[in-house]
Amino acid sequence: MLNTYTWPEYDYVQSEDQKNSTSVKRHPVIVIGAGLIGLTAALDCAKRGIPVIVMDDNNTVSIGSRAVCYAKRPLEIWDRLEVADRVVEKGISWKLGKVFFKEDLAYEFDLLPEEGHKMPAITNLQQYYCEEFLVDEVVKQSDLIDLRWKHKLISLTRHDDYTSLQVETPDGVFTMECDWLIACDGANSNIRKMVHASFTGQFFQDRFLIADVVMKADFPTERWFWFDPLFHKNQSALLHKQSDDVWRLDFQMGWDVDPHEATKRENVIPLIKAMLGHGTDFELEWVSIYQFACRRIDNFRYGRIVFAGDAAHQVSPFGARGANTGIQDIDNLIWKLKMVMDGAAPDSLIDSYDEERAFAADDNLLNSTRSTDFITPKNRASRYFRDAVLELSKKYDFARPLVNSGRLSTPTPYVNSSLNTVDEDDFDGTMCPGTNCIDAPIVKDGKDGWLLHQLGDGFTVLIFGDYPENTSISSGDISAEVITVGGQFEDRQGLLTTRYDGGKGAVYLIRPDQHVAARWRTFDQEKITTAMARATGQR
Repeated sequence: MLNTYTWPEYDYVQSEDQKNSTSVKRHPVIVIGAGLIGLTAALDCAKRGIPVIVMDDNNTVSIGSRAVCYAKRPLEIWDRLEVADRVVEKGISWKLGKVFFKEDLAYEFDLLPEEGHKMPAITNLQQYYCEEFLVDEVVKQSDLIDLRWKHKLISLTRHDDYTSLQVETPDGVFTMECDWLIACDGANSNIRKMVHASFTGQFFQDRFLIADVVMKADFPTERWFWFDPLFHKNQSALLHKQSDDVWRLDFQMGWDVDPHEATKRENVIPLIKAMLGHGTDFELEWVSIYQFACRRIDNFRYGRIVFAGDAAHQVSPFGARGANTGIQDIDNLIWKLKMVMDGAAPDSLIDSYDEERAFAADDNLLNSTRSTDFITPKNRASRYFRDAVLELSKKYDFARPLVNSGRLSTPTPYVNSSLNTVDEDDFDGTMCPGTNCIDAPIVKDGKDGWLLHQLGDGFTVLIFGDYPENTSISSGDISAEVITVGGQFEDRQGLLTTRYDGGKGAVYLIRPDQHVAARWRTFDQEKITTAMARATGQR
């Protein structure tokens, strides 16, 4: 019954930089860390035509139980990078969750109650599968991506317009240079230490036990969370399904637990049997104890070095915000990097990466901290409040929004971004500047499709109505493709028009990362070009 996944081992290959050690070559972009975030960065660079080197001191994918839940927006980003279909096909997609207080259902939720989206609300899949799929896609892009295993960064020297790297391999140490360095080397980032960046926040004095078990079970494909269940009194517990009949179980253990004792098989098995029922057959695949923190780096950019993923921020696992927000970091960064490297935007555009993603990190930290405080009350008053909310939520609607077992990851709108053009017209709905575009079904050339697939790698002007002139609009060195609802494609179900309040000839300027930059009720080319300049940091 045990999981039969075999961890791949990738070959170390001596690089051209090592072979030509008498001269130091400078590369456009180097990514440190071949995990979820680093591999996503490499694919996004290749998608936008940027040659990139990815280095990792290991030569396999993540081992053990790590990220599990991938939310709709990161899946859409991976869809743009041609990875999401494999993740969704292999994974377990779900949208329903239940919260129990003791043995009673206190609250249930639907993360995606409406139809008309390509990607599911959440897909559960073990991190090692996701990384393997990303590596496979990276290999396909080998003309632009050079993936180097067993290459360990041991030191760096910062310069005004490049970074010098000292790299250790099985063949020795050599030097490389790059115009831009993207640090995706995790929560214990060595690069962060090398640039003397601060990484501050709150450590939570509580411990949780992860147990991944393999079993055939009749539990529905939902997220179940218990507060103070009979099988684990005065603590919390979590159950949800992964691929290959692997189930993730989380148990709150308390700060005073001995991690060594708690992870012994003779102590873990009875805990699992109490949750699942003594008649349930299972095999224990993985067990570990974790403590978590909510903290972030002081600045996402240090000159020509930028930080993403856990190297830039760390949150509690409640709400699945770690990997999901790291993927969104990359989505925000690479199009800006491309424009700066091409000379189409000023270097200061990269500062907006810190502006927007630090804002998102703070939002995630706030939500993560609130979830943690609700799950693990720090005093008697907080405990009374939480239990009262859970008890009331069984009968009364007003109490249910207060239940917080880990608000699941949703993208943070960049509502205050300096790249936005402030609305001057009235719109209904949520598609304000700074918000990621909501997908919707469309019909193109008689075939069913999706809105997000119509948005290219650059700026897009989306018009609800006719636009008989040119198919692009330019502002300096930047152009935007014009697409029209009713022209290039049709909105036969009306969902696109409803979601964008586009029934009156609305015009949207959409950034390369599929975020709204501006919108107007009527077409005005001068306003569009002005908004494009602002969205690229030129105003």
